[in-house]
Amino acid sequence: MSTQSQEMKSLGVKIAVALAAAVLLAVPFLTDFIGGNSALSLITRILIYSIAAASLNFVLGYGGMVSLGHAAFFGIGGYVVGLMFVHYTDETPLLGFIPGSNQLMVTIPAAILVSGLLAFIIGALSLRTGGVQFIMITLAFAQMIFFFFVSLKAYGGEDGIIIRRTNEFLGLNMRDRMTLYYVVLGFWVLFMLALWRVIHSSFGTVLRGMRQNERRMAALGFAPYRYKLYAFVLSGMGCGLAGALMANFLRFASPDMLHWTKSAAVMTMVILGGVGSFFGPLLGTAAYLVLETELAALTEYWQFWLGLILMAVVLGTKGGLNALVARGVALIFRGRT
Repeated sequence: MSTQSQEMKSLGVKIAVALAAAVLLAVPFLTDFIGGNSALSLITRILIYSIAAASLNFVLGYGGMVSLGHAAFFGIGGYVVGLMFVHYTDETPLLGFIPGSNQLMVTIPAAILVSGLLAFIIGALSLRTGGVQFIMITLAFAQMIFFFFVSLKAYGGEDGIIIRRTNEFLGLNMRDRMTLYYVVLGFWVLFMLALWRVIHSSFGTVLRGMRQNERRMAALGFAPYRYKLYAFVLSGMGCGLAGALMANFLRFASPDMLHWTKSAAVMTMVILGGVGSFFGPLLGTAAYLVLETELAALTEYWQFWLGLILMAVVLGTKGGLNALVARGVALIFRGRT
């Protein structure tokens, strides 16, 4: 590839990032013309779910770990927000010593830490296996946690927890959808920057090497179990962040957030966007949620048509939507050179 071509691609990436940033900042104003609050809510959900999808993609696409239990971390993040709100309103400590809170800068770190601790426990046991056994063990753990929260009648059981007010944050009006969108966008940007840094660090390089040839990396002196466990914990913390944001957005936390179908939906978003690509999860999440919303409005058999479209995209693009976009960009630059 010529130096001129590389410079043009670099310039193209910078322009694309600048345009994307401008669009994301202008979303609340643009949505007034395409659907108002419903469109803004959809885009907010896309940002939140893309955090969960990018977290799963970190272990799936970069670490080669196929997990069907990431809904556990997503749901735990939501339930941490819900439980802390319940005990804040009741003025009783959780477990007898943990004070409740309605402050976002308290509940978000708590959700991330609890999700990370759960990921450490599950990962420490699951990563002693591999292949199909790993998939099934992560699924089993997630379902155990799902049924545990279903049985918690004191916290709503199957009905979940209603969070009457969104957590407070810097004195902002968090009930306003535009304000909440910008708060979610801020967390999304911070998460993506942190993820980019991790992926392009030496840790990310080792993780990708283990996905390609674990034995060779072990022979070079790297401990596969330890690196995979670290990655699994970081991934769980990302899903916990997404779950906490979703609980604030919906003002509700329920066992549905923990069900294995949620893990399957997030994995579908990753595959649709492109496994192992940085922006693939965002593209896949946007496509999945937009198709789900539009098809559900057209027919009660929307899941059938959604499945057909997903199959066509995955099989036809050979790398998901990210690969399709990359080929389109390559054709544009090829035409200019």
